[in-house]
Amino acid sequence: MEIIPKTATSKGPAETFTGDVYVDAIAAPREPDQRMVVARVRFTPGARTAWHSHALGQTLHVTEGVALLGTRDGQVIRATPGQTIYTPAGRGALARRHTRRLHGTPCAARQR
Repeated sequence: MEIIPKTATSKGPAETFTGDVYVDAIAAPREPDQRMVVARVRFTPGARTAWHSHALGQTLHVTEGVALLGTRDGQVIRATPGQTIYTPAGRGALARRHTRRLHGTPCAARQR
């Protein structure tokens, strides 16, 4: 067992986000059969993601603010602190609004 040192906060890349988004890595695979990646992602007012999907799905947990999550068919889900949203594999999503949340994403391939 070990305490993992905190990594530096990074700014979300412009090809993935519009506006200022900050990412704090929490967990990444450490063993060959592990695939879960967890991060705290903070969106500033007006920031959003680009349309995207996750090959193995994604779980989001809102910790602060209000999250608006949209689907390609026009459905909008409004999530508030304490709510958890699951997006099935391959379903596209767009997230926006001033919010903080935890992302849990199983990776199709191990990331280093």
